Parts: sequence; structure tokens; C-alpha cells
Amino acid sequence: MTTTAQTSSRSAGRAGDKVFSAATLAAGCLILAVLFGVALFLVVQAIPAFVAPPGEIQGGEGFFAYIWPIVIGTVIAAAIALVIATPIAIGVALFISHFAPRRLASGLGYVIDLLAAIPSVVYGAWGATFLASEISPAYTWLAANMGWLPIFEGPASATGKTILTAGIVLAVMVLPIITSLSREIFLQTPKLHEEAALALGATRWEMIRMAVLPFGRPGIISAIMLGLGRALGETMAVALVLSSGALNASLIQSGNQTIAAEIALNFPEASGLKVSTLIAAGLVLFVITLGVNMIARWIITRHKEFSGAN
Repeated sequence: MTTTAQTSSRSAGRAGDKVFSAATLAAGCLILAVLFGVALFLVVQAIPAFVAPPGEIQGGEGFFAYIWPIVIGTVIAAAIALVIATPIAIGVALFISHFAPRRLASGLGYVIDLLAAIPSVVYGAWGATFLASEISPAYTWLAANMGWLPIFEGPASATGKTILTAGIVLAVMVLPIITSLSREIFLQTPKLHEEAALALGATRWEMIRMAVLPFGRPGIISAIMLGLGRALGETMAVALVLSSGALNASLIQSGNQTIAAEIALNFPEASGLKVSTLIAAGLVLFVITLGVNMIARWIITRHKEFSGAN
């Protein structure tokens, strides 16, 4: 009787394993199929923009002349966001995980997670109505005192709606993403490593530098790349904050544009070849995002020896 029950239990377990294995395989295949379908749709719809005569594309010089300044604007805005957000996010994550009292750390963690749930249009409205006007005097000062640098060349925008303002808003948006992921990685650092460093006479900072940061390096890179993906694809916040225009080296003048904002602002009224042009722009953004993820995966693979599994 007991043997029969055990055999039946093992058979049911093997059947459950097969069902679970098939379900996970189907989920993985579904993700690949969706990705392939999106890529195929973008390529097919973008072909008319690639083969159209240059004079029919906005600007009159062909698709690549049209998309290149927007790509540069997208990269500049995302780079500004990461330069501002990354050190602050890592610092906040280290404070929450290793310095703050437990009660304070719990409250700060909740606030950080709450920031990630705020809709992007709210960030955009805040940037357009408050931040832009408040930061405009700082742009005037930069133009007057550091205008010899091309990135701060004047005259500064009177409205404050510049690519630098857009980058600051994006930094605020990606800050909770990088902070939350980095905090969770830092909390997973083996206590034995931390205690061993402290036992050898290391200070709190030396312990973090020798034990916590090397352990969390792959996770930090992943968090930064996830934040970069959010910054590259952000639409409404940039569309509300940025006064779009031609590509400009100065960060405090009006001008520049991002791919996502360009699509959002022009797609509702587009028709014919213009639709294909905007979809082709989306394809370019898709390729950029895919490339960023592949580079991140390559970097993490190179630093596998620092992963938590090891």
C-alpha cells in the first residue's frame, strides 16, 4: 500500500515537472516571438523611409540626415541623466544598506520605491512648470561665467526648457531604479566578507570598497543599464520639458530633440511617408536599446568572478 502511494506520488511529481518545464519553455519562446514580431514590424514599416528619395524626407536630405541629430540628442539627454543619477543613487543605496539606522533605512527605502511609481507625465509637468523657471537664472550665470565652454555657450534659454533640464528630469526619474536595485545587491553581500574586512582593521569605507562594491559590481552595472534604457525611451517627460529644435552643442540653449519625444509629438498628425519615417526612428531607438543591453551583458560576463554566485 505504501509502495503504491510512493510510486503514485513520484509519478505525479514527474508529471508536474514536465508541465512546469513546458510552461517555462513556452514563456521563453513567447518572449522571443514577441521580440521578433516587433522587430519585423518595425523593419517592414520602416523600409519606405529608407528607400524614399531624400527630398521627400523631413529636412530634404534623406532619412539618415534627419535621424542623426535626434540620435545625438537622445544620447546626450540619457548621458546627462546617468552622470547625475548614478553617483547619487549608489551613495543613497550604500547609506540605506550600511549606514542608516534600521527604522530610517526602512522609511527611505519606501520613499525611493514610491518615486519609481510616479507617472512620467507628472515628472514632466514638474520639470516644465517649476524646474525650468527656477533653473533659468543658473543657466544665465553659466553663460556669463563659463560661456567659453561650448556646452555652456550663451545666450541661455529664457524659459529654461533645454536639453540639460530634460536630463535633470530624467536623472530624477532613473534615480529610484538604480537606487533600489543597488540597495538590494548591497544587502546581499555576505556578512562573512564584511566581518572579515572589519576584523583585519579596515574602516567602514574600506570594508565597502573591498567587499561590498566588488560583490555588487555586476548588479550596479545592470541597474545603470536599466536606468539608461528608461532614459533612452522616455517620452512624455522630455516632450513637456524640452523646447525642441536643431542640434545644438550648448546644453543651456533651446534646441535638440530625442527620438521618443519626436515620435510622440509628430505621430498623431503624421500620414503616409511621415509615418514610415517615425517608425524608422523607432527602429533606430530599438537597435540602440538592444545594443546597450548587449554591451551590459558583455560587461557583466567579463566580471563574472565578482558575482554573488561566486
